[in-house]
Amino acid sequence: MKIDHIGIWCEDIERMKDFYTKYFACRVGEIYSNPAKKYSSYFLSFSSGGARVELMNRPDITEEPSRRGMIRGLAHLGLTVGSKYEVNELVERLRADGYTIASECRTTGDGYYEAIVLDPEGNRVEVCAE
Repeated sequence: MKIDHIGIWCEDIERMKDFYTKYFACRVGEIYSNPAKKYSSYFLSFSSGGARVELMNRPDITEEPSRRGMIRGLAHLGLTVGSKYEVNELVERLRADGYTIASECRTTGDGYYEAIVLDPEGNRVEVCAE
């Protein structure tokens, strides 16, 4: 077995698509739309690994922004970008572009080198070294 994809409900899937393609070099599929359900989605694929991310939008999906990432359910999305140097470089690029760095670059107690950035809708993205 393997993970095929993880879905993220989004308010603005175009903005989210642009963020993930710009900073994480994703390939993006064609938009899927179901007008009857007022649903649309994009699948994002990464250069290595088989798992994808599905960005989804439906106007009746609501949120509680102050609790995002801190309630039961999906806590964060971990994306490996390469070396410690590449993590540091990407974090500084994201910072310069105005994104919130929720946790600075560090080696965790279990040995991972990572930082946490918030995507445009406040989802926690762990930027990890290999």
